[in-house]
Amino acid sequence: MAVSTTSKSPKAILLTALSVGQAKLADYSHRNSPKKFTQPQLFACLVLKSSLGLDYRGLEGPLDETALLRAILGSLHKGDIAVMDRYYCSFMLLALLQSQGTHACARKHHLRQQSDFRRGRRLGYHDHLVTWTRPQRPQWMSEELYQQIPLKLTLRELRYTVTEKGRRTKNVEIITTLSDAEQYTTEDIAELYGFRWNCELDIRSLKSNLNLGHLRCKTPQMIERELWTTILGYNLIRATAAGAALLHGKQPRQISFTCTCQLVLASWMLLSCQRNPDVLDDFIPHVLEQLASCEVANRPNRLEPRVLKRRRHGYKLMTKPRDVLRAELQKKMHVKTR
Repeated sequence: MAVSTTSKSPKAILLTALSVGQAKLADYSHRNSPKKFTQPQLFACLVLKSSLGLDYRGLEGPLDETALLRAILGSLHKGDIAVMDRYYCSFMLLALLQSQGTHACARKHHLRQQSDFRRGRRLGYHDHLVTWTRPQRPQWMSEELYQQIPLKLTLRELRYTVTEKGRRTKNVEIITTLSDAEQYTTEDIAELYGFRWNCELDIRSLKSNLNLGHLRCKTPQMIERELWTTILGYNLIRATAAGAALLHGKQPRQISFTCTCQLVLASWMLLSCQRNPDVLDDFIPHVLEQLASCEVANRPNRLEPRVLKRRRHGYKLMTKPRDVLRAELQKKMHVKTR
């Protein structure tokens, strides 16, 4: 995105600075950094403040997560289903998805009014069709695109109950464009939304098992390579587990990701000691059979505290370059020897 050096448009400057920051900066400078704003977002705010003397008030649209989601809507195709959490349950986003033939399934935003299942077209118990009216045009949307947004959306709203032994009953309200109650029952919608948690587990696997919680590279180019290389390794491991599950009549999510990593690494070490290439014909099916036996344990009613088991060392965090810290230590040692 290009912008004139004499541009006085705050939005144009903000978008340009944000795109430059996303290309050159990592999201966070440290793993313990506060996760309220990313570095590209802070960079865009600083550019806006230094160039025009303005802050980000009134220009929050390009800085939030929905802006990042809107940038990749083109990767969704007709007939796909986008499963999202309550933050993305908005009229404009649902309308944009519906306009390109993509279905949506999202938890109802907590700021919307309380559901009244006595109104609307009733589809079943705690299941009905509701009509949402188009709100005012947001600042991030152009007038031309706003005129293409329909005045009303007919959406399906349903509620199901999650009950677990020893825990409080939880009601979950879902907004979806899958309005055919005969084809998509309440149980189907509840199961579909439950799959959203898989993305949280995948992010955990990337951070914990593949050590992506802390980026080791220093330059933006190498950080990008590190990210794509790790994601490539993750996809290869998942593909291996999926192949083992397919051969033995199981679901890919039933195979443990951690056990797959360990078996793949162990098999590489064993193969490196083999000189006969004919061993692969018997070795690979045996490894896939072992992978199929590594199922994720069924742990119903699991409840774990969010605490650290191991006490870390009480050293201070490194907030300066190593050379600077070494120079400070040498200076202190020099003072003591005098």
